[in-house]
Amino acid sequence: MASKQSSAAKPRLFTPTFLVAWLINFSMFLVFYLLVTIMALYAVKEFSASNAAAGFASSSFVVGATFARMFSGWLVDSMGGRKILFTTLAVIAVTCAGYLVAGTLVAVIIVRALHGIAYALASTAVMAIAQGAIPSSRRAEGTGYFTMGNTLATAIGPALGLAMSSSLGYTSLFVFSLALAVVSLGLAFTLPKPDTNPASNASKKFQLSDIVHPTVLPIGSFMLLIGLAYAGVITFLNQYSVQENLTTGAGFFFLASAFSMISARTFLGRLQDHRGDNPVIAIGVVCYVICLALLGIATSDWMVVVAGIFSGLGYGTIAPACQAIAVRCVPAHKMGTGISTLFLLSDVGLGLGPILLGYIASNSGFAMMYLGLSALTLIAGIYYIFIHGRKPQSKPHHVQIATVEKID
Repeated sequence: MASKQSSAAKPRLFTPTFLVAWLINFSMFLVFYLLVTIMALYAVKEFSASNAAAGFASSSFVVGATFARMFSGWLVDSMGGRKILFTTLAVIAVTCAGYLVAGTLVAVIIVRALHGIAYALASTAVMAIAQGAIPSSRRAEGTGYFTMGNTLATAIGPALGLAMSSSLGYTSLFVFSLALAVVSLGLAFTLPKPDTNPASNASKKFQLSDIVHPTVLPIGSFMLLIGLAYAGVITFLNQYSVQENLTTGAGFFFLASAFSMISARTFLGRLQDHRGDNPVIAIGVVCYVICLALLGIATSDWMVVVAGIFSGLGYGTIAPACQAIAVRCVPAHKMGTGISTLFLLSDVGLGLGPILLGYIASNSGFAMMYLGLSALTLIAGIYYIFIHGRKPQSKPHHVQIATVEKID
């Protein structure tokens, strides 16, 4: 009887604002994953780019995103997420059209960078809108459900992007990406108007803490290391699988990853809300170490698929858990800055990854690269213990106190 009353007392999670934000976020991430897995190969095939230049064509998106992250939190906090979201979704639609007319590698790189800038601002805005709609007592659970959109995009995007580019051509892929961007812009107009007016923050001067919020810096630096490891998967898995004749396994890697992510999200968010951060981060780090090690020693397709399962349980667990931590670390009026700080540092890892890891892979091979990333992830897990895991903020009691304070 008591459990039924407790369940009935739970604040509502799936509100119209949350659901619309979820759909916009899914569409944006789907466009990202449609393009990121084919861009390096596109640069080589269409413009005869070198491996380094092709890697930069792919990572220029993240370079633009990293630049925009420095200001995205401040803009969202001072101007409001809704206004920023409208503007940047329109820019994303324009850049998706730009892929259709970019006739040189330099033009592609410029379009990618502009797309990255708009994407960074839009993703910060839509996350802030969603976090504002999530009840504080269900913060990690709601964040987990929200980032399922990222998970589905991860599962659908790479495989669909490769299939469309190989069977229908790159033009069809770019047109489809443009259509998704236009749909996202249309969805933004259905978002309810916020209850609060951000105009009171509009006059606040830009400060260094608006780039990197000090309280989010520790967990953000942890995500930088994890993002560097993740870059090795999303950027080079396709090339690695072709080289090692593991293309069938690579084709199912992201599907397996998505399946395990979705399965884990149904309970890991609630675990974090009730038991604290450490158990969830520990699960994520161990699983991701196993994923990368399996990729490093893979000799059969089934090993790549199993690695995909552990990727979902690894990176797919760590990312939303760290987002919930970041939101909890800042006051409500600095939510945009807290989110952008985490995204900024994660993007630094994703941006450096293709360049740095491309150099390592060229000299040592992909297998050694993945084994090295497995060791890096283990080091990141140890680093987490010192920068957050031993603090009261990571413990269940502190999570429950923070929840009450947010509600008040």
